[in-house]
Amino acid sequence: MGMMKVYLQSLGCKLNQSELESLACQFVQAGHIVVDAAEEADLCVLNTCAVTHTAAGKSRQAIRRLRRANSDARLAVTGCYAQIWPQEIQELGAVDLVIGNEDKERLVERVEQELGIQSSGRACGSFPGSQFPTPRARTRAFVKIQDGCDNHCTYCIIRVARGRQRSRPQKDILAEIKARVAAGYREVVLTGVHIGAYGRDGGRRGDENLWTLVKTILARTSVRRLRLSSIEPWDLDPACLRLWEDSRLCRHLHLPLQSGCDATLQRMGRGYTTGQFAALVETVREAIPDVAITTDIIVGFPGESEAEFNESLRFVEAMRFARTHVFKFSARPGTPAATMPDQVPPPVKKARSRIMAEVGRHSAEAFQRAFVGRTMEVLWEGWARDTDLGQKVFWSGLTDNYLRIKTQGAKSLCNAITRTKLVALSGDGMWGEVCEEG
Repeated sequence: MGMMKVYLQSLGCKLNQSELESLACQFVQAGHIVVDAAEEADLCVLNTCAVTHTAAGKSRQAIRRLRRANSDARLAVTGCYAQIWPQEIQELGAVDLVIGNEDKERLVERVEQELGIQSSGRACGSFPGSQFPTPRARTRAFVKIQDGCDNHCTYCIIRVARGRQRSRPQKDILAEIKARVAAGYREVVLTGVHIGAYGRDGGRRGDENLWTLVKTILARTSVRRLRLSSIEPWDLDPACLRLWEDSRLCRHLHLPLQSGCDATLQRMGRGYTTGQFAALVETVREAIPDVAITTDIIVGFPGESEAEFNESLRFVEAMRFARTHVFKFSARPGTPAATMPDQVPPPVKKARSRIMAEVGRHSAEAFQRAFVGRTMEVLWEGWARDTDLGQKVFWSGLTDNYLRIKTQGAKSLCNAITRTKLVALSGDGMWGEVCEEG
């Protein structure tokens, strides 16, 4: 077999999405075609997730769906679930090739070798703009800057799945961003497992870190928007906040709190107190007007009593987050938290999740309400349908501070940045009226 039609699917985090985009580029460079539907493919590739029990279950479901969608295609599975539990994937009996994270960068080569496919293209590795095969609007690009994590959070399986912290060379990151911009992307999101650790691995210059990388990207590329993915609270040096004086750096920080109770944070191995977190948030809000601070919260961590949960709930409410992602604790085999005493029963975790999510919803609405009547720039991604509006089509996009905006209109706004007046709340976002095209 020579040229293949390849279907790519990713589950889970933005890092997985970034890797999938890179794989798409590599397949095209090797002479293959990336297609939009599994039914059209000769090869399906699934990048899996295993961060929670639910994520692992969704990975198994996705494998079965891909096999049902195209029983004739070869099926290759990679990602965190493939790294930690390859035997479970093999037992499904539907997969031709299982490739762990440590070999993901060689996935195209391994597929060609082990499935007997001959490449008809050139070697992978560079990022020419013309090679990006994305069939959708080239709006937001996820660019991987590092992989792995050296933290010791007691609940997390990703350290096992991804290995030690390792940074990608700055020249490669800059080359990819320049190519993405040349290909038409308007926003770049820097992704990784622990992006705040960029540059800390051995043998790198002491002054090479996330913040010097951001400064270099802003200075040496013409990217219209640069967004950071999740930043651990201990990695956010207040001195770096001056970088946000450049309006291209999106006013959005995702700071995972995980719990609003100090005792729970200690059992989690998080290394900070709620007092330190609150002080950091105050500093950020003073330095960056209109900043969106979003977070992750785990409920039902082992030993979380009703009093601890209520303490966490009150703290989350006081923080007024722009968005709160709530997760029920999921015991991952091989992590310290999985064998901790006083595991919280599933019904209790479910009830606490519902309560915490409601607090998060009210905080998000309050953040949005503060922008009603304001005019802001929106990067429009594409169109969608709203069943509550009788299947009406609307355009959907984001402000730099992570407000989801919808607007109606027949004219295409795809990948445009426009000044838009925000007029009302709508579901988990806002309605806007376009003032002018950018």
